[in-house]
Amino acid sequence: MLMSTKMMTMRRVVARGFATTEVALVGCGVPGRGMGWYHAKQIIDGEVPSAKLTDVVEPWFLGGGASGPGGSEFAEFKKAVEPTGVRFHESFATMPKPDGKKMAMICTRTADMPKYVTDSIENGISHVFLEKPGAPTVGELEDMAAKAKAAGVEIYMGYNKNVTAYVTKGRQALGKVPDGEFTLVHHNAYTLEELDECFERNAEGMLKNMAIHELALLVSFFGASADSIKSVVADKAYSSFETRVGPSSGKKFSDFSKIAFTITTAAGQKLTVKADRCGGLMPGGAMADGAMMYAAVEAGGVIHERAIMPDKDLLAVVEERTAKNPTYMPYFHTQHDDYITLKERCCAAILAGAQPEGIATIQIGVDTLKLAEALKPMLEKQLI
Repeated sequence: MLMSTKMMTMRRVVARGFATTEVALVGCGVPGRGMGWYHAKQIIDGEVPSAKLTDVVEPWFLGGGASGPGGSEFAEFKKAVEPTGVRFHESFATMPKPDGKKMAMICTRTADMPKYVTDSIENGISHVFLEKPGAPTVGELEDMAAKAKAAGVEIYMGYNKNVTAYVTKGRQALGKVPDGEFTLVHHNAYTLEELDECFERNAEGMLKNMAIHELALLVSFFGASADSIKSVVADKAYSSFETRVGPSSGKKFSDFSKIAFTITTAAGQKLTVKADRCGGLMPGGAMADGAMMYAAVEAGGVIHERAIMPDKDLLAVVEERTAKNPTYMPYFHTQHDDYITLKERCCAAILAGAQPEGIATIQIGVDTLKLAEALKPMLEKQLI
């Protein structure tokens, strides 16, 4: 069930009584749609007890995008939040340097992430929470990791599926099935009409954007790497490659709207990934029951496990959340608790001077991006 208003209020009061890690959000985005905004909202709402939002750095909506699409929604958010003590900045230049430990959450476009990691380090930030994939290329991410190490700055990667229940359940099932094949399915809930904006905003492409979550799981838990691929076979019947025109730039963007492939590693493990931008909706726009994502284990044509997200219990909560906030991105509702877990583990670990359990490191990020770059030409050769 959703937490009652009274319980939420009590939780916020309790949370304020404990030490907190200061957080600066970099890249808010459009309220209701931007991942940065949702991270900020969860902290502001008191759902991350170890975190306190002190600053928002938003170059676009406090600059050239103020009068464009989403600008008025951001202005309303800013107006509502500033009285709580949150400071807003167009760049790091006007953000005060921290007195102690502080975490920057970088949720900008991928192309801008290296710059803002550098800005964070120069501002005196001690820890960085970096949304996936972290950088457009492996080289840029490796440079970022080197800069952070030299400055003594720790970088956490925002791969929420490393801590999600359905993946854990699937991994546990695989361990009980000799020669089992593992499948990860990931559905977004974009409509066909929204793909133009989606392709433009996520110009790094499907493998470095949507499916990067699944690749991070293969790297983290299954020994997959750019060097361990024995073979990769694309599912031509499932996959679809399109060219779309970005509504803001007018430029053409070519990418997969859906893709599926099976990797066989050098150790003989078969790993299948399926990702579909529009797979989470039924005709009419309702979210398909249990269709957002799942982990499956199969052997000899028999399915031994199909761990679904959201499952029956979570679906009821998601439906309640959706009814309350129908304009939010659907994955906010399904992955709400995982986002809290990520932030709370990071912020609590910073306070304790420890390493956060289950959180992907910058090295996992580098290895995941290497895997994406290795797979891209192999799959394009088969599918385009």
